[in-house]
Amino acid sequence: MDGIVVIYTPQGAAKPKELAEAVIDLALEKIKPVLAVWMGGGAEIEEARKLFFKNNIPCYSTPEEAVRTYMYMYRYKRNLELLYETPHELSIDLAPPKHHLKILIRRALNEGREVLTEDEAERFLKVYGIPTPPAGLAKNVGEALMIASKIGYPVALKIISPDIVHKTDVGGVILGVSNEEELRKAFNMILENIRRNNPDARIEGIYVQKMVRDADYELILGSKKDPIFGSVILFGAGGVGVEVFRDYALGLPPLNQVLARRMMEETRIYKLLKDGHRNKPPVNLEKLEEIMVRFSNMIVDFPEIKEIDINPLMASRNSFYAVDARIILDKEAAEKKIEPHSNLVIMPYPVKYITPYTLKDGTHVLLRPIRPEDEPLEFELIKNLSEETKRFRFFQVIKDITHEMLVRYCNIDYDREMAIIAEYTGPDGRKRNVGVGRLIMDPTRKRGEFAVVVADDFQGKGLGTKLIDMTIQIADERGLETIYGIVMPENVRMIELCKKFGFNIRYTPEEVIVELNLRGRRVPEIPETEIRARAKKRPYLKIRPPSEAKAAETETPAQTGRKIEE
Repeated sequence: MDGIVVIYTPQGAAKPKELAEAVIDLALEKIKPVLAVWMGGGAEIEEARKLFFKNNIPCYSTPEEAVRTYMYMYRYKRNLELLYETPHELSIDLAPPKHHLKILIRRALNEGREVLTEDEAERFLKVYGIPTPPAGLAKNVGEALMIASKIGYPVALKIISPDIVHKTDVGGVILGVSNEEELRKAFNMILENIRRNNPDARIEGIYVQKMVRDADYELILGSKKDPIFGSVILFGAGGVGVEVFRDYALGLPPLNQVLARRMMEETRIYKLLKDGHRNKPPVNLEKLEEIMVRFSNMIVDFPEIKEIDINPLMASRNSFYAVDARIILDKEAAEKKIEPHSNLVIMPYPVKYITPYTLKDGTHVLLRPIRPEDEPLEFELIKNLSEETKRFRFFQVIKDITHEMLVRYCNIDYDREMAIIAEYTGPDGRKRNVGVGRLIMDPTRKRGEFAVVVADDFQGKGLGTKLIDMTIQIADERGLETIYGIVMPENVRMIELCKKFGFNIRYTPEEVIVELNLRGRRVPEIPETEIRARAKKRPYLKIRPPSEAKAAETETPAQTGRKIEE
């Protein structure tokens, strides 16, 4: 049971107000949502409704209103559950080589073109691992015959010209060429069509592409810049009827496996893709998710792309091919120096922080930002920490590690928070998260709170030092003025480590506050002898509410000294 709707209809056996009071008493004891429906009119009914409102219980005059509200609540809760579902990890290169694609864009703009040719667009797709049919660019009939014999018939021929955007309109496309004789005729026919319909067009060659036969479904995958939401991704049923059937879903990059699946589920064609129909089998949805995530990564990496359409994306049981792609460039974004990812409303995965690192004992780890897919690794890290390490990091002994807790740690907004994990791959190939450095920025973007934890068997190897160092670098890069952390007095190793980085050490009645002013201003430090003396005296401490801790940070050194003496 997820909720309760209590309905009252006017009758002489029970008074509206008394019954409302009884429902309120029960509702306040329960954790499930309660919605009330007090039907009818009159002063007593109105008084009962006001009583519900006073106790923060919604009250309606009809059951339909209550049920509609409940369904809104249910859908909201369900959407959050789906959003924070742990994604599967995909084998995707997060940082493919992009320099030659940047050069390609500059060359096109220097030539006065804002639309890439088909072979140029295909280069983008290939770099990001989006499958395309075998193809080649032919300068003459002989080259076209060689390409066709290599990739196999039937083939499609398409004109490649920087001056022609709509190839079909000028007779620049011929499909279904099945042998050498047809290819010779088709090649010459395309050239004649261009000379007749667009005689001034510059011709770079004719694209010879393998025809994709027997595809079960035609899909569309595209993106377009919106003035408010930035780049928006579109997925749905494709082909010639895309604007007729209008079966599509929209999403915001960056996508992961779960978000890609949610987009699919919003379309009508998803049921066909999932279950198949008659002689059409279902497709490999995991592979389609991977293609969508790769496409999303391309949009994230290239704010210079104003619009892109892959239509059709041909889909069969286990194969997908981007048969036709069109890319329109954003000249302003390409020519001006813009902020990275300014085309996005959601901060993407910060690839630049991925760093291989070697510990003191020669162990290799990979330092990288955390991802939602890391929830199982985060669970294992917390579960295997010693009781002391758990207390030092969380100020309490954590017994139940819930999905909701892990979601908070793994699903982060990279714009306001950063968590760097240390990923270790054992001899058996199994991956472990052996440490985390976390930085949470205040809304003012002037201060940030940091925390570090290292797996017990990896302590003393220099990992904690490196995580703090990266946290400081990230805070400085983001323009923070100060970073601080709250440390238990018993955690002497952490306090000493912070002192090595130049942190100031300050006491409050129940914890030690370590603070580093990134703009060079310093606060008087507490002597190490005081720290050790306090650590011996104080038992395990619970963390105080943030409001109290923040108030304690404003203490003067004199106030702090008096409390130490006490």
